[in-house]
Amino acid sequence: MLQELRTYVERNGAVSILDLSNHFHVAPDALRGMLDHWVRKGVLSRQSLTTNCGGCASAGQCGGCGVLASLEIYEATS
Repeated sequence: MLQELRTYVERNGAVSILDLSNHFHVAPDALRGMLDHWVRKGVLSRQSLTTNCGGCASAGQCGGCGVLASLEIYEATS
C-alpha cells in the first residue's frame, strides 16, 4: 500500500488527503501514518493550509466537516 500511495501522488500531482481516502477507501487518519513515511524520506511533501470556516474551528475544535482535511495536500518532491 505504501508504494501505491506514492505512485498515486506522483501520477496525480497535488492530492488532498480526502482524495486519497476516497480513492483507497481508507480513513484519513490511517493514511497519514503511511504518507508520513514518504514525507520523512523526502519523497512526498505535505502542505497543510489552515482556514477558519466560522463553525467549530473558531472554537478551536473540529467537528469533522472535512474543510480542514480537504486543505491537507500531498505532492511529490521531485
